[in-house]
Amino acid sequence: MQEQLQPLLVHLLELRTRLVRGSLVFIVAFLACFAVRETLYNFVAAPLTNVLPTHQLISFGIAAPFMVQIKVAAMVAFLISLPHTLYQIWAFVAPGLYAHEKKLVLPLVVSSSLLFLAGMAFAYYFVFGVVFRFIASVVPASMQWLPDSAEYLDFILSMFLAFGVTFEVPVFVVVLVRMGFVSVEKLREWRPYVIVGAFVIAAVVTPPDVMSQLLLAIPLWLLFEVGCMVAAWTGKPAAKELTPDS
Repeated sequence: MQEQLQPLLVHLLELRTRLVRGSLVFIVAFLACFAVRETLYNFVAAPLTNVLPTHQLISFGIAAPFMVQIKVAAMVAFLISLPHTLYQIWAFVAPGLYAHEKKLVLPLVVSSSLLFLAGMAFAYYFVFGVVFRFIASVVPASMQWLPDSAEYLDFILSMFLAFGVTFEVPVFVVVLVRMGFVSVEKLREWRPYVIVGAFVIAAVVTPPDVMSQLLLAIPLWLLFEVGCMVAAWTGKPAAKELTPDS
Protein backbone atom coordinates (compact mmCIF):
# COMPACT_ATOMS: atom_id res chain seq x y z
CA MET A 1 0.00 0.00 0.00
CA GLN A 2 2.82 2.38 0.90
CA GLU A 3 4.57 1.60 -2.41
CA GLN A 4 1.39 2.53 -4.27
CA LEU A 5 1.05 5.83 -2.41
CA GLN A 6 4.63 6.91 -3.03
CA PRO A 7 4.21 7.67 -6.78
CA LEU A 8 1.01 9.58 -5.98
CA LEU A 9 2.82 11.70 -3.38
CA VAL A 10 5.59 12.43 -5.88
CA HIS A 11 3.05 13.64 -8.44
CA LEU A 12 1.25 15.76 -5.83
CA LEU A 13 4.51 17.39 -4.77
CA GLU A 14 5.38 18.08 -8.39
CA LEU A 15 1.92 19.57 -8.95
CA ARG A 16 2.34 21.79 -5.89
CA THR A 17 5.71 23.01 -7.18
CA ARG A 18 4.26 23.88 -10.58
CA LEU A 19 1.29 25.68 -9.01
CA VAL A 20 3.53 27.70 -6.71
CA ARG A 21 5.82 28.73 -9.56
CA GLY A 22 2.91 29.74 -11.75
CA SER A 23 1.25 31.68 -8.91
CA LEU A 24 4.44 33.56 -8.05
CA VAL A 25 4.96 34.70 -11.63
CA PHE A 26 1.33 35.82 -11.84
CA ILE A 27 1.59 37.76 -8.56
CA VAL A 28 4.74 39.56 -9.70
CA ALA A 29 3.08 40.43 -13.03
CA PHE A 30 -0.07 41.60 -11.21
CA LEU A 31 1.87 43.92 -8.89
CA ALA A 32 3.65 45.45 -11.87
CA CYS A 33 0.33 45.93 -13.70
CA PHE A 34 -1.36 47.35 -10.60
CA ALA A 35 1.27 50.08 -10.46
CA VAL A 36 0.11 51.33 -13.88
CA ARG A 37 -3.55 50.38 -13.49
CA GLU A 38 -4.95 53.72 -14.67
CA THR A 39 -2.96 53.60 -17.90
CA LEU A 40 -4.07 50.01 -18.51
CA TYR A 41 -7.71 50.90 -17.83
CA ASN A 42 -7.62 53.82 -20.27
CA PHE A 43 -6.12 51.56 -22.92
CA VAL A 44 -8.73 48.83 -22.40
CA ALA A 45 -11.62 51.30 -22.38
CA ALA A 46 -10.43 53.20 -25.47
CA PRO A 47 -12.44 51.22 -28.10
CA LEU A 48 -15.69 52.30 -26.44
CA THR A 49 -14.77 55.73 -25.07
CA ASN A 50 -13.60 56.78 -28.53
CA VAL A 51 -17.16 56.52 -29.87
CA LEU A 52 -18.87 58.13 -26.86
CA PRO A 53 -19.65 61.87 -26.95
CA THR A 54 -18.26 62.32 -23.43
CA HIS A 55 -15.34 59.91 -23.97
CA GLN A 56 -16.05 58.50 -20.52
CA LEU A 57 -17.74 55.45 -18.99
CA ILE A 58 -19.86 55.64 -15.87
CA SER A 59 -19.35 53.51 -12.77
CA PHE A 60 -21.96 52.43 -10.20
CA GLY A 61 -21.04 51.57 -6.62
CA ILE A 62 -18.58 52.95 -4.09
CA ALA A 63 -15.78 50.47 -4.78
CA ALA A 64 -16.59 49.87 -8.46
CA PRO A 65 -13.86 52.16 -9.92
CA PHE A 66 -11.21 50.39 -7.84
CA MET A 67 -12.51 46.88 -8.57
CA VAL A 68 -12.62 47.51 -12.31
CA GLN A 69 -8.97 48.55 -12.29
CA ILE A 70 -8.11 45.46 -10.21
CA LYS A 71 -9.77 43.25 -12.84
CA VAL A 72 -7.93 45.00 -15.67
CA ALA A 73 -4.59 44.56 -13.89
CA ALA A 74 -5.37 40.87 -13.28
CA MET A 75 -6.33 40.35 -16.94
CA VAL A 76 -3.10 41.88 -18.21
CA ALA A 77 -1.06 39.96 -15.62
CA PHE A 78 -2.68 36.74 -16.80
CA LEU A 79 -1.63 37.48 -20.37
CA ILE A 80 1.92 38.33 -19.33
CA SER A 81 2.27 35.13 -17.31
CA LEU A 82 0.43 32.93 -19.82
CA PRO A 83 3.53 31.50 -21.56
CA HIS A 84 5.05 30.58 -18.21
CA THR A 85 1.77 29.03 -17.04
CA LEU A 86 1.47 26.93 -20.19
CA TYR A 87 5.05 25.77 -19.79
CA GLN A 88 4.40 24.68 -16.18
CA ILE A 89 1.36 22.67 -17.31
CA TRP A 90 3.33 20.91 -20.04
CA ALA A 91 6.30 20.35 -17.71
CA PHE A 92 3.98 18.58 -15.28
CA VAL A 93 2.51 16.21 -17.88
CA ALA A 94 5.74 15.75 -19.89
CA PRO A 95 7.08 12.70 -17.97
CA GLY A 96 4.07 10.66 -19.11
CA LEU A 97 4.31 11.63 -22.77
CA TYR A 98 5.82 9.80 -25.72
CA ALA A 99 9.01 11.09 -27.35
CA HIS A 100 7.16 12.61 -30.30
CA GLU A 101 4.72 14.30 -27.93
CA LYS A 102 7.53 15.91 -25.95
CA LYS A 103 8.88 17.44 -29.15
CA LEU A 104 5.60 19.32 -29.47
CA VAL A 105 5.90 21.02 -26.07
CA LEU A 106 7.88 24.11 -27.06
CA PRO A 107 6.07 24.70 -30.38
CA LEU A 108 2.70 24.29 -28.66
CA VAL A 109 3.54 26.66 -25.82
CA VAL A 110 4.83 29.33 -28.20
CA SER A 111 2.09 28.94 -30.81
CA SER A 112 -0.71 28.75 -28.22
CA SER A 113 0.47 31.93 -26.51
CA LEU A 114 0.93 33.85 -29.77
CA LEU A 115 -2.38 32.72 -31.24
CA PHE A 116 -4.31 33.58 -28.08
CA LEU A 117 -2.77 37.05 -28.06
CA ALA A 118 -3.48 37.37 -31.79
CA GLY A 119 -7.14 36.57 -31.17
CA MET A 120 -7.35 39.22 -28.46
CA ALA A 121 -5.58 41.76 -30.67
CA PHE A 122 -7.99 41.03 -33.53
CA ALA A 123 -10.93 41.62 -31.18
CA TYR A 124 -9.45 44.81 -29.70
CA TYR A 125 -8.19 46.54 -32.83
CA PHE A 126 -10.83 45.43 -35.31
CA VAL A 127 -13.96 43.81 -33.86
CA PHE A 128 -14.57 46.25 -31.01
CA GLY A 129 -14.34 49.26 -33.28
CA VAL A 130 -16.85 47.80 -35.73
CA VAL A 131 -19.29 46.67 -33.02
CA PHE A 132 -19.20 49.86 -30.94
CA ARG A 133 -19.49 52.15 -33.94
CA PHE A 134 -22.50 50.15 -35.10
CA ILE A 135 -24.16 50.39 -31.67
CA ALA A 136 -23.43 54.12 -31.46
CA SER A 137 -24.97 54.64 -34.89
CA VAL A 138 -28.33 53.12 -33.87
CA VAL A 139 -28.77 55.07 -30.60
CA PRO A 140 -31.85 57.32 -31.00
CA ALA A 141 -31.38 61.07 -30.61
CA SER A 142 -33.79 61.01 -27.66
CA MET A 143 -31.68 58.40 -25.81
CA GLN A 144 -28.52 58.99 -23.78
CA TRP A 145 -26.12 56.03 -24.02
CA LEU A 146 -24.18 55.67 -20.77
CA PRO A 147 -22.29 52.35 -20.69
CA ASP A 148 -21.19 51.07 -17.28
CA SER A 149 -17.46 50.35 -16.86
CA ALA A 150 -18.00 47.06 -15.02
CA GLU A 151 -20.47 45.79 -17.65
CA TYR A 152 -18.07 46.87 -20.40
CA LEU A 153 -15.20 44.99 -18.77
CA ASP A 154 -17.28 41.81 -18.46
CA PHE A 155 -18.22 42.15 -22.13
CA ILE A 156 -14.67 42.57 -23.42
CA LEU A 157 -13.40 39.75 -21.20
CA SER A 158 -15.94 37.37 -22.72
CA MET A 159 -15.03 38.59 -26.21
CA PHE A 160 -11.30 38.27 -25.52
CA LEU A 161 -11.85 34.72 -24.34
CA ALA A 162 -14.03 33.86 -27.33
CA PHE A 163 -11.57 35.20 -29.90
CA GLY A 164 -8.52 33.92 -28.01
CA VAL A 165 -9.92 30.39 -27.95
CA THR A 166 -11.04 30.71 -31.58
CA PHE A 167 -7.50 31.48 -32.68
CA GLU A 168 -6.33 28.31 -30.90
CA VAL A 169 -8.24 26.16 -33.40
CA PRO A 170 -5.17 25.40 -35.57
CA VAL A 171 -3.34 24.13 -32.49
CA PHE A 172 -6.26 21.89 -31.53
CA VAL A 173 -6.46 20.47 -35.04
CA VAL A 174 -2.72 19.76 -35.25
CA VAL A 175 -2.70 18.11 -31.82
CA LEU A 176 -5.66 15.88 -32.69
CA VAL A 177 -3.98 14.73 -35.89
CA ARG A 178 -0.54 14.28 -34.34
CA MET A 179 -2.00 12.28 -31.45
CA GLY A 180 -3.77 10.01 -33.94
CA PHE A 181 -7.31 10.78 -32.77
CA VAL A 182 -8.47 11.84 -36.22
CA SER A 183 -7.07 12.13 -39.74
CA VAL A 184 -6.88 15.23 -41.89
CA GLU A 185 -9.14 13.56 -44.45
CA LYS A 186 -11.82 12.98 -41.82
CA LEU A 187 -11.57 16.60 -40.65
CA ARG A 188 -12.07 17.80 -44.19
CA GLU A 189 -15.14 15.59 -44.47
CA TRP A 190 -16.49 17.38 -41.40
CA ARG A 191 -16.04 20.82 -43.02
CA PRO A 192 -19.79 21.51 -43.57
CA TYR A 193 -20.51 20.71 -39.90
CA VAL A 194 -17.60 22.87 -38.79
CA ILE A 195 -18.93 25.84 -40.78
CA VAL A 196 -22.41 25.45 -39.29
CA GLY A 197 -20.91 25.01 -35.82
CA ALA A 198 -18.81 28.16 -36.26
CA PHE A 199 -21.89 30.25 -36.92
CA VAL A 200 -23.77 28.65 -34.03
CA ILE A 201 -20.91 29.37 -31.63
CA ALA A 202 -20.64 32.94 -32.93
CA ALA A 203 -24.37 33.47 -32.40
CA VAL A 204 -24.07 32.30 -28.79
CA VAL A 205 -20.97 34.18 -27.61
CA THR A 206 -21.21 37.48 -29.53
CA PRO A 207 -23.69 40.39 -29.33
CA PRO A 208 -26.92 39.93 -31.30
CA ASP A 209 -25.78 41.73 -34.44
CA VAL A 210 -24.82 40.09 -37.70
CA MET A 211 -21.50 41.91 -38.07
CA SER A 212 -19.94 40.69 -34.83
CA GLN A 213 -21.18 37.16 -35.48
CA LEU A 214 -19.56 37.14 -38.91
CA LEU A 215 -16.33 38.53 -37.45
CA LEU A 216 -16.09 35.48 -35.19
CA ALA A 217 -17.59 32.75 -37.40
CA ILE A 218 -15.51 33.44 -40.51
CA PRO A 219 -12.12 33.48 -38.70
CA LEU A 220 -13.15 30.31 -36.85
CA TRP A 221 -13.78 28.53 -40.14
CA LEU A 222 -10.62 29.89 -41.80
CA LEU A 223 -8.48 28.92 -38.81
CA PHE A 224 -9.89 25.40 -39.03
CA GLU A 225 -8.71 25.29 -42.63
CA VAL A 226 -5.29 26.58 -41.59
CA GLY A 227 -5.12 23.85 -38.94
CA CYS A 228 -5.92 21.20 -41.54
CA MET A 229 -3.19 22.48 -43.85
CA VAL A 230 -0.59 22.58 -41.07
CA ALA A 231 -1.61 19.12 -39.86
CA ALA A 232 -1.31 17.73 -43.39
CA TRP A 233 2.12 19.32 -43.72
CA THR A 234 3.48 18.05 -40.38
CA GLY A 235 1.93 14.60 -40.84
CA LYS A 236 1.73 11.80 -38.28
CA PRO A 237 4.65 10.89 -36.03
CA ALA A 238 6.89 8.10 -37.23
CA ALA A 239 6.24 4.65 -35.83
CA LYS A 240 9.62 4.55 -34.09
CA GLU A 241 8.66 7.66 -32.14
CA LEU A 242 5.56 6.02 -30.66
CA THR A 243 7.42 4.65 -27.65
CA PRO A 244 7.79 6.26 -24.25
CA ASP A 245 11.18 7.62 -23.24
CA SER A 246 13.15 5.33 -21.07
